[in-house]
Amino acid sequence: MAARPPTAEPPASDPPEPAAVARPRARDIAGSLAASVSGPALLPDDDDTEGLEQPVQLQLALRKSGVQGMAAAVPFNELKRGEHGAENARHPLEGAHDDLTDDEASASTVSEDADSDKLGDGMPRPGYNPNNGPLERVRVDSRHRAITTNQGVPVADNQNSLKAGLRGPTLMEDFILREKLTHFDHERIPERVVHARGSGAHGWFECYEPLGALCRADLFSEAGKRTPVFVRFSTVAGERGSADTVRDTRGFAVKFYTEEGNWDLVGNNIPVFFIQDAMKFPDVIHAVKPEPHHQMPQASSAHDTFWDFISLMPESLHHTLWVMSDRGIPRSYRTMQGFGVNTYRLVDEAGRARFVKFHWLPKAGTHSLVWDEAVKIADADPDYHRRDLWEAIESGNYPEWELALQVFTDEQAEAFSFDVLDPTKLVPEELVPLRRVGRLVLDRNPDNFFAETEQVAFCVAHVVPGIDFSNDPLLQGRIHSYLDTQLTRLGGPNFHEIPVNASVAQVHNHQRDGLHRQAVHRGRVAYEPNSLGGGCPTRRAWPATCRSATPCSMPARCRAGWACAWAA
Repeated sequence: MAARPPTAEPPASDPPEPAAVARPRARDIAGSLAASVSGPALLPDDDDTEGLEQPVQLQLALRKSGVQGMAAAVPFNELKRGEHGAENARHPLEGAHDDLTDDEASASTVSEDADSDKLGDGMPRPGYNPNNGPLERVRVDSRHRAITTNQGVPVADNQNSLKAGLRGPTLMEDFILREKLTHFDHERIPERVVHARGSGAHGWFECYEPLGALCRADLFSEAGKRTPVFVRFSTVAGERGSADTVRDTRGFAVKFYTEEGNWDLVGNNIPVFFIQDAMKFPDVIHAVKPEPHHQMPQASSAHDTFWDFISLMPESLHHTLWVMSDRGIPRSYRTMQGFGVNTYRLVDEAGRARFVKFHWLPKAGTHSLVWDEAVKIADADPDYHRRDLWEAIESGNYPEWELALQVFTDEQAEAFSFDVLDPTKLVPEELVPLRRVGRLVLDRNPDNFFAETEQVAFCVAHVVPGIDFSNDPLLQGRIHSYLDTQLTRLGGPNFHEIPVNASVAQVHNHQRDGLHRQAVHRGRVAYEPNSLGGGCPTRRAWPATCRSATPCSMPARCRAGWACAWAA
């Protein structure tokens, strides 16, 4: 969900900020605690540890004293009353936290300073998650390296299995053979239910001008600002090995790695969809997929079950006309338009929301194949679109699109003769002209198709402050479905730690465990509020006043709950 808008100063009914509590020095408490563990009852001075028989007892005492000090600093939750009521919901307070947490008290173990080739120097960088950042941290280059097993054991013979004698049977103890075959047997993951066939590339988005008056998202904050992206194009109905040039809707999904988290704009090359409500999504996909009794036809929209469904769903006609037109067979991904399809909301720096439709306009123009061309190409080169995208980037002919917005208010939407929350309808450009706000350039092919293009996880629920949802019933269903499908396809809730999915923004929360967990969290606390972790990570404090650079007609307290800087 998009973050709440920035908040004003707390209303009078809010509880006061917690009073500062004088925390006792760790050493003052440690003397009394040291007697409870084996070792000296009195602690030496800071400069005098000579003669201390068991230094670990000092560490234990300091840890216990630090924990007691943190707990004493927060005897009860003074902010609890601020969690209730409409006014407090509009003005949430920053979570209580301690900026002076002792290293010993916040550690998982007093032995964390032990070092080794595996542990490193033992001490983590404060407030840092190394799983977020550039992909260079996980890129593997095996030049001038000997082959090993997955456990790092050198392999002398990668050509022959271990046998009992020259022509004897293969031995079960050949752990190198077993590891190699077992890994091979499990290389494939479930393909996407829809959009299984796809191609992707890295690039960047550049903003043309500051858009704070329309949207507070940081990628729109200044002219010339570049935000890294990963883009995946796809067909909808075909399986992973199907041809590229079939007649079908195409996916156009963009993952923006912004400074405030990942934003996934997941759309198609057609501005409308078959259905109005997510309740019908399984039905339309079942109808367009190969017929279940013989699994034919592959990657083809025009067949009996599809026509049967469409004939009984009049609202599907609009999308059907688009997919049966030239738009159903793009000449290239580079010459294909993209659309957000659903109606979203932009939230500006003053907290005001407006409806928006997203458009991607190819700089090379919009071009298509005719049916005869598509059939011949599918026979000669089923990877035609994938190859075209790869070779264009390799040759320096970088594909480029412009991002255009249709922005309109609630009042304008009410005046239209159609429902803007109906995804089977588009907003005519005669009513709301396009505004070009930036450009998208793809200039880097992936290092590895599986690691990046196949494992990338797009999710409509991934939005950032400044981007919000409308009540479009199809969009509301997509918010759930896109997240849900990754749990099966990528093996659990930690797919955000897969390098291509990891944000460049730091991730800190209390979510733990699950399959394939990568992060090793320090400390004993996995909940909020807390005192034993110094209250961290804590809730964010929002600015107290509106950041709009220009006056507006809103009252002193706008509907977003901000204190107005222009009220005077």
